[in-house]
Order: sequence, then structure tokens, then C-alpha cells
Amino acid sequence: MTTSISNAAYQAYEKRLMKEIRENPVPQHLAIIMDGNRRYAYEQGMPAVAGHIKGKNKLEEVTDWCRELGIKVLTVYAFSTENTRRTEDEVNMLYRLFEESFLKVLTDERVHREHIRIRVIGKRDFLPEGLKEAIDRAEKSTENYDNYFFNIAVAYGGREEILEAIKEIAREVKEGKIEPDDITEEMFSQHLYTADLPDPDLILRTSGEVRISNFLLWQMAYSELYFTDVYWPGFRKIDFLRAVRSYQMRKRRFGR
Repeated sequence: MTTSISNAAYQAYEKRLMKEIRENPVPQHLAIIMDGNRRYAYEQGMPAVAGHIKGKNKLEEVTDWCRELGIKVLTVYAFSTENTRRTEDEVNMLYRLFEESFLKVLTDERVHREHIRIRVIGKRDFLPEGLKEAIDRAEKSTENYDNYFFNIAVAYGGREEILEAIKEIAREVKEGKIEPDDITEEMFSQHLYTADLPDPDLILRTSGEVRISNFLLWQMAYSELYFTDVYWPGFRKIDFLRAVRSYQMRKRRFGR
């Protein structure tokens, strides 16, 4: 009986939040640092792999929630360059999960019905051949879609991205293609992985950690930040809605 009352209250609150959110502009671009898979698993008495699998399933839910609200661009931090320092077994397991997920894109009815473009940002040279091939196939199968944009940061580091942009611009200056005075913020942005996308309006991090961890360092200059202490696999729709509502309240408060 108590559980039924709790579920009913949860659903009523969720419905009210959804109504409030639909009355105001939502973020055009949401970026998420998905953190807490391993800690979630340990606290539940499960192996780390179970936490990663639950985290992968949670991401599928969140992509649905974004489309439901009309959020057009979703960028998630799935695997940093620092993550390659984890144990070989865990890294290889994550690579297998990524490969399976990208191959699933080829036959995912939702992706093709909703015209979701899939793209990976990061240092692909760090990745095994099988995973790189799966990424290429997923990107190729969705390259002409433009209703929604789903970007997955794999073997990604914000500082590395900025350094690569600097090197590319330096080469163009050396070759005489541009002059140093031609370099602007807009030009620099065009040399990043996210060149054709708007900067994130909202960056959300789960797990209780309050830091950015080398994610979209240039792009986040004017992003709103939201931190929640919920581990990623336990992230609920109501947590998602609270983050979006917080973003909307800040925008209204500061008249932006």
C-alpha cells in the first residue's frame, strides 16, 4: 500500500514538472558527464561490469527523454583518455560494450525513424580496430540525418581537443593560408570536434562529484552547470526533469 502511494506521488510530481518545463524554452544542447557506474555496482553488491551495462541502458532512456522534451543535441562523456589507465580487463570490457552499442545503431528502429545522427568525438587512434570500424559504420548509416544529434565522447579529453585545434591552426598559419590576426573565437571553434554544433546550454554531471573532468573545456564557457549526487545508473526521469527546470529557472532569473 505504501509503495503504491509513493509511486502515485512520484508520477504526479513528474507530471507537474513536465507541464512546467513544457511552458518554457528547453536547452538546445545538453551535455552529460555520466559518472558513478562502478560505485553504483559496488553499493549494490554487483561486479563493475553490471554497473556499466546498467549505465548503457540508462543512456538509451535518457535519449528518449531528450527527444520527448525537444532537446535536439545530446553530447555524453562516455570514456575519457584517462579511463584508458584502468585495468586491462575493464577497458576491454568497455570497448566491447561500445562496439555492441554502435553496431546496434545499424538496426535501431528509433534511430532511423527519428533521424538521429550519431557521431563520436575523441582520439580514435586510441581505440581497437573493431570498435573503430563499428563507429564508422554507425556514423555512415546516420550521416544524412538532422532531426537530432547524438554525440558520444570516447577516448576524449578537452585539453587534447584544444591542443589539436591549436596545432591545426598553426599549420595553416605556417602554410600561409591564414594570418595570425585572422584567428578569432569563431575560427578556433571551427577547428574543434563540435565545429558545426551549438555550445552546450546545460552541462549535467551525476554521482556527486563537482568538477568538469576535462570535458568540453572551450565549449562550456557560458554553459549552465548542474550537479546531482545520484549515480548514473540510478538517474531517474524526475532527476532529469529537475535539471532542466533548474536551467530554466536560472535563465528566467537572469533574464537570459
